[in-house]
Amino acid sequence: MTEGEGTAVRLRPPRNTLDGRAVGWWRTQWLLLTAAPVVPLVVLGALIAPARFWLLLPAAVLAAAGTATAVVLPLWWFRTHRWEITEEAVYVRTGFFRQEWRIAPMSRIQTVDTVRGPLEQLFRLATVTVTTASAKGAVRIEGLDHEVAADLARRLTRITRDTPGDAT
Repeated sequence: MTEGEGTAVRLRPPRNTLDGRAVGWWRTQWLLLTAAPVVPLVVLGALIAPARFWLLLPAAVLAAAGTATAVVLPLWWFRTHRWEITEEAVYVRTGFFRQEWRIAPMSRIQTVDTVRGPLEQLFRLATVTVTTASAKGAVRIEGLDHEVAADLARRLTRITRDTPGDAT
């Protein structure tokens, strides 16, 4: 707890969760990442008979591990990622074992970007990146509904425009 001008300020978890489609988006990313080494191993195993066992065994292990990870991790990430925007700051919390809280005061915001990669477009999601005058780098809110992200970018632009300071 910090004291600021006679009032106590408590750090609390940000209120907003990500869009539920983020789980499917993360799963798809993980499965594509898993397929990258598995598919060539399977193809080579089918083509090279003497090395078939030594190619298909790691392919099966990688496929099983990647699939299990794609089932478990996105649900975990969804439960631990939170964000919130107030008139004073952008708040983002990620992680479970190693939690990271990022708080960007409005007066430090330099740019607000909205990005929609191909998979995000497929899932109707977007990422809002808030660049600040921080050595730590930008604050990213991934897995937002694309319309929520657009509204958020407009709101952040309005608030930062009306906030005094030079963002340095």
